[in-house]
Amino acid sequence: MFKVGFAYDSHRFVKDRKLFLGGVEIRSDYGLQGHSDADVLLHALMDALLGAVGSGDIGTHFPDDDPQYRNISSLKLLSKVKKEVEKKNFVVNNCDLVVVAEKPKLKPYRNRIVLSIANNLGIDNDKINLKATTNEKMGFVGREEGMAAFAVVSVIEGKLWRFFKTLKMEGSIK
Repeated sequence: MFKVGFAYDSHRFVKDRKLFLGGVEIRSDYGLQGHSDADVLLHALMDALLGAVGSGDIGTHFPDDDPQYRNISSLKLLSKVKKEVEKKNFVVNNCDLVVVAEKPKLKPYRNRIVLSIANNLGIDNDKINLKATTNEKMGFVGREEGMAAFAVVSVIEGKLWRFFKTLKMEGSIK
């Protein structure tokens, strides 16, 4: 069985805070406001994964009024979400991700972000597709007040994934 999850997240820019996207520190004059490290990309990804397996959202799992999540790395939270996906007997098949921001430019960081996410989820780099776009100077993103991210993920049932993996190792499928 395959399932799909979709999510959106956005955060406001703030001074005197580091900017993290996909678990990678990005050079910027601004960071993002939030209870955790406010990694907008990982927040969208986590919500999509939780949605795919019917496990609510990150606000349910990691409430913003819980001090244990104050300034926590979203990579740590993603590891917990991965365990939730596996608890439901699914594995991550692929992720299609979009960051919407006027600045900073993400091209210099793209490969590091993909590697960070792939390593954290335990999947191949080619299963992560990352895109970046602007909002053409429209709305809060266009006014450079913050950034947003979208995520679409697919998960596959564990036993089906093991079956496909066996066929691939035998050379039956490429």
